[in-house]
Amino acid sequence: MSTEVNRIFFSFPSEILGTTLAVLPFGFIAWAYKAIRPPRPKICGSPDGPRITAPRIKLRDGRNLAYKEHGVPKDAAKNKIIYVHGFDACRHDAVAYKNLSPDVVKDLGIYIVSFDRPGYGESDPDPNLTAKSLALDIEELADKLGLGTKFYIAGFSLGGLAVWGCLKYIPERLAGAVLVAPPFNYWWPGFPRNLTNEVFYKQKLQDQWSLRVAHYTPWLTYWWNTQKWFPSSSLIAGSMDILSSHDLELLSNNKRSDRQSYVAQVRQQGLYGTVHSDLNVGFGNWEFTPLDLENPFPNNEGSVHLWQGVEDLLVPVETQRYIAEKLPWIHYHEIQDGGHLFPHANGMVDTIIKSLLLGK
Repeated sequence: MSTEVNRIFFSFPSEILGTTLAVLPFGFIAWAYKAIRPPRPKICGSPDGPRITAPRIKLRDGRNLAYKEHGVPKDAAKNKIIYVHGFDACRHDAVAYKNLSPDVVKDLGIYIVSFDRPGYGESDPDPNLTAKSLALDIEELADKLGLGTKFYIAGFSLGGLAVWGCLKYIPERLAGAVLVAPPFNYWWPGFPRNLTNEVFYKQKLQDQWSLRVAHYTPWLTYWWNTQKWFPSSSLIAGSMDILSSHDLELLSNNKRSDRQSYVAQVRQQGLYGTVHSDLNVGFGNWEFTPLDLENPFPNNEGSVHLWQGVEDLLVPVETQRYIAEKLPWIHYHEIQDGGHLFPHANGMVDTIIKSLLLGK
């Protein structure tokens, strides 16, 4: 071979290598972008989305909010309650009604409306969801359904964060409020560092990292909870390890639950607008903390109640005690042997609702 041919022949692999090395970063970027970008939600009523089966109201920004009514007829009700469901649930999971005695409903004239939080069930996702936007959704739901100038608000588990939002942004609309085992945002300012560190590190390591991702890099929440390299949120995975013995006993006693008939609806529009959004909003940066709130009922015209199980492995009882100590206008109730699911115990919801409506 001539010298020129040899030069071209032996330099060819290095040119390929150089080109490959130059292209690789772009390939990696394309792969990474696809991996961290959540798929588009399957909007209910769209050509590729689930069908609409629930009554819905249209909100100020064009989104739809699905709801379900329970109890006595609205026009005959003495007490009207909006119920906010917890993590990975929907309007059908109205614990405040499902476990409520019919006699209590009748005697106190209780009407309850539960709704799918944005992205869940048949409610449209809200890409700009915040504690404030959800409080305004709740206010608009009350107005569209004609619940009057004042109504009660009740929230279980992560739904309790919505109640904090209502106490902040629409306190004048509330006749009373109850929070049942509301989660604690470990990045809320104003709480003692030794307290937040103590309860944060009690969690499983994989849950510590899931919450860190949601707080510091929310744009990675979808990737973190769908990748297979590291354990992700045990709550999203439905792990039983995060439930107390009391919770497991309650689950065992409620095997005939009708939840299987609608559980597929909960995440039917996608993971990102439901459980992932809950992590990002619940543990992101808030404009306020519970410690910033003022008593919405200075003349005792209503009351705010906070219920917590001592043996709850999901929500630390220590933080609820601190909030109750700093906000003495909150009526604080502890269930000594209660886990996170203590409202499912016989008679518990009757006690909770009576305390809310009768101020006991």
